[in-house]
Amino acid sequence: MPTLTLGKAPRRRPRWVVVVALLVAAYGVWGALRRGPAPSAVIESERPAVGQATKVVVRFAEPSGGLGTVRLELVQGEKSVVLGEQQFPRAGSFSPTRGRFTARAELSATVGRVSQEWLKEGEVVLRATADRMTGPLRAKAPVVVEKRMQVRLRPPRLELESRQHYVREGGAGAVVFRVGDGVARSGVRAGGVESLSYPAPGGGAGERFALFAIPWELDDSGQVRLFAEDDAGNRVELPFVDLFKKAPPRADTLELTEVFLEKVVPAIASATPGFDASGSLLDQYLRINGELRRSVLAQIAALARDSEPRFLWRGAFQQMPNTQRQAGFAETRTYVYQGRAVDHQTHLGLDLASTERAPVPAANAGKVVFAAWLSIYGNAVILDHGYGLLSLYGHMSTLDVKVGAVVGKGQRLGTSGSTGLAGGDHLHLEIFVQGKSVDPLEWLDEHWIRDNIATKVRLPS
Repeated sequence: MPTLTLGKAPRRRPRWVVVVALLVAAYGVWGALRRGPAPSAVIESERPAVGQATKVVVRFAEPSGGLGTVRLELVQGEKSVVLGEQQFPRAGSFSPTRGRFTARAELSATVGRVSQEWLKEGEVVLRATADRMTGPLRAKAPVVVEKRMQVRLRPPRLELESRQHYVREGGAGAVVFRVGDGVARSGVRAGGVESLSYPAPGGGAGERFALFAIPWELDDSGQVRLFAEDDAGNRVELPFVDLFKKAPPRADTLELTEVFLEKVVPAIASATPGFDASGSLLDQYLRINGELRRSVLAQIAALARDSEPRFLWRGAFQQMPNTQRQAGFAETRTYVYQGRAVDHQTHLGLDLASTERAPVPAANAGKVVFAAWLSIYGNAVILDHGYGLLSLYGHMSTLDVKVGAVVGKGQRLGTSGSTGLAGGDHLHLEIFVQGKSVDPLEWLDEHWIRDNIATKVRLPS
């Protein structure tokens, strides 16, 4: 008979081993919970340096278990002040408010001599401290973030170098000057319009120049000033205009007919995404002539901000050949419909008429930065001539160039037409300096360019 051999029964682990294992696991979970994610703090300031009044904000976050306390301090040398502090309600594991906590918070303050009179020039430290919500299963985990900044309390250095600045209302000009260290922005302020500067071609350290625009509606020479602003917001301004000529007022009246409205309004409305086509043709026309006009000018100003920092043009700009000037710069137009005035706008270019679909040449050498439909201007081409100088060719019937093309003076851009807000076939020529329309007649004048631009800054030969 076979013999049956029985194996030994499995040996049970002692109870204390199981208890220890459970305690170790619980301790690990407890430790992990106590550690958890630490809060974060990001310090942001409106300027790179601290001046008279610089706004700062700190953004705190701990989305896992919430923030406990946050604090913002300002430190310079041995002196430290609390700019802001906040403590949030406890919401621990055994709290009746469990599950409700503050995941994000902000502290903001104004730093500078206005708020802290004891500040001195030199380094200052912004210190942000954040701790998470604590409880039986959450230990403290404070995080400290610092941002070091320079304190600048004196206005920057600004010295005028060029001379004999003769400008006129609605015109343009050039100025050369020198700035000191720490300058972030500089140029010319003409009323509420700023024309920013560029490093002067071939100039030394700190030497700048600006092509600037005088708004057509500005008749106070005291509002035309050179300025420099450092990275802390300290600003200095200097007068520099030697002679200011006012432009005589020019006015015109345009009759709006049903035939004209039926021609221009549907064409512009259908080609403008998001356009409000409600109401009568007159209602839509007024939106085009007002709101849409302002929107397009803002679009052109954005193109000017990306202008190439070099001269792309040479010599005087050229008027389209064999053309007559039908409308001039800064003509205030009154629009009349059925015997009553319904709108007022200012014409900011030259209207040049020739034969229908006449070739349109580039007024000067430049780079094509726009070639497409442009609402009130219809089919249009915009050339960048460098340093914020642009020329626009509007109401064209055909376009022969594409964005990115480099064109020479006189090169064909397309043909004239009556697209956009045009009553008949003509070319609308408009010149912009840093996004502001200026009188094209100056740029068509070789003597004006020599006396007002070439005597200030070296132009390409």
